Order: sequence, then structure tokens, then C-alpha cells
Amino acid sequence: MDALSDVLSLLKPASYMFRGIDAGGDWGIRFAEHRGINCYAVLSGQVWLTLEGVQGGSSVLLEAGDCVLLPRGHASRLTSAPGAASADACDVFPTVEEGGVVKINGGGEVFGLGGYFAFEGPHADILLGVLPPLVHIRQETDRAALRSSIERIMQELRVPQPGGFLIARHLIHLMLLQALRLFLAQGPAAGVGWIYALGDKQVGAALNALHGDPARKWTLAALADIAAMSRSTFALRFRERVGEAPIDYLTRWRMLLAADRLRSSRDAIGVIAPALGYASESAFSTAFKRVMGCAPRDYARALAS
Repeated sequence: MDALSDVLSLLKPASYMFRGIDAGGDWGIRFAEHRGINCYAVLSGQVWLTLEGVQGGSSVLLEAGDCVLLPRGHASRLTSAPGAASADACDVFPTVEEGGVVKINGGGEVFGLGGYFAFEGPHADILLGVLPPLVHIRQETDRAALRSSIERIMQELRVPQPGGFLIARHLIHLMLLQALRLFLAQGPAAGVGWIYALGDKQVGAALNALHGDPARKWTLAALADIAAMSRSTFALRFRERVGEAPIDYLTRWRMLLAADRLRSSRDAIGVIAPALGYASESAFSTAFKRVMGCAPRDYARALAS
């Protein structure tokens, strides 16, 4: 499995909410900071999106067809014009059922779809914390795919059917994957973290190798060979792109996999440790406590309670 698919496979949606907006005149809605990802698609008209808590501020004009994802959970505002007064989203949406459409000032000028999805467990903050605050999707083929996913989720909310949550979970993964693929295609050079490193062909090849066989006894020399670089050059480039040394990254990824298995299976530590490349439970437990902040048995007991 490639690194991007591998990382997203650990993100398990725990909740989601999607609604439509049909607005006219002067209007604004403010969405509070939260854990999770916001997404918006403008079907007609135009709207200003402003992110709060971003250095230097960030206001973007969204036009018909545009789609955006806000992976960092920043507070945000959708307004008819920059600086327009904004009502709190908690006051605007409670009267509208999930999957429904709220009308503002009679509507007719702007129609859009939007919502959020949150993930369970501690993995989300670790895995998504390196993403940019805003991913703006402008290419029509990508926009159409994202809009289609949002519309399908809203349909599942409007008319609940058996298996609806599982369908929504797959669609959420699809939306995130589409956005991150586009982000990588645009060449995200200015950033540090696993997602930026995938845009580097040589470091990305090493990352994919680590994710493809995390239990292997990897060495710096073996990874440098895969990246077609000298050991010293590879070690420096990996740290610059990812933000940590290759073996440190591998250890952290192994522990995230271990935490996921403790959460989603009944596998004993004696089974998980060798499956992730550890010859003894004590070595595994030491690494787990260093990365996750507690011993694996304490982690499992906390999950059980």
C-alpha cells in the first residue's frame, strides 16, 4: 500500500454533518473552531471564505464550481462580502434537518453545499496536523468529483437507509483523497511533514517503501538505495522534508499501527509486537510508551473503559 492510502486508512470518521445554503442579500455565517475537517462547494453565485487564526489572515473568493477543504479545523466565515456581519452557525442551522437546505434572506443569489466530518481516536491530529489550513480545488474534474460526494452524503442524510454510515465513511475518505491528490499534484514544496514529502520523488519513494513493509528491519543505507541517494544526503533531505529522521518516522508509524490494532482488534501485545518488527514485547512497549505517552497495556485498558 502506498503511503497516502496507508495514512488515510487509519482515519476513521466518527461523525459528520452536511447541509445546503441558499442565500441572498447581505449575509454571513461563522463556524467555530473544532476538531475535524470543513468542506464547502459553491454551485451558483459567489461567496467569501475567511479563515480565522491563520497567520496574516486568509480571505478567498469562491465562485460557482469551486470546492475547498479546511483540514485544520480553524474557525471560518462564509459571507456575501468581506467584513459582512456574521451569525453563529449554531443559531442558523438547528431548524434545518441534516441533509436539508437553509434559506437566508429569501435565497436566490448563492447556493452551496457544506459540512464537516470528524475522526475518532488520537490519530487524526497526528496525521492531519501537517496539512495546510486550506485546500482550494479549482480544476473542473476534481471539483465535480468532490461535489458529487457531498451531494451523495446529503442524500444519505435526507433519506437514511441501511449501510448509510458506511457509504458516508467511504465518501469522506474519497473526498479527502481527491483533495490531497490535487494538493500533491500542485507541488507543495513549502512545508514540512509526510504529505509534503510525498511530493519529493526520492523521499516519497522511501516513504512508500517504509509503509509497504513497516515490520522490515530498515536501515538508513537500504532507504538511501531506494531513494537513489547517498546516506548522508538522504538523511538530510528526509529530515528537511518530513521533519524527523527516517527511523524515528518508522517508529512513530509502527506505533500508530499498533494503537489502531489495539483499538480495533483483540490481538495480544505478543502478537502485535513481532508483526511490527519487534523481537521482544519489552522493546515494543518501550517504543510505544515513548511515542504514545503510555504503556500499550494502559492504552488498551483505557480503550476498554
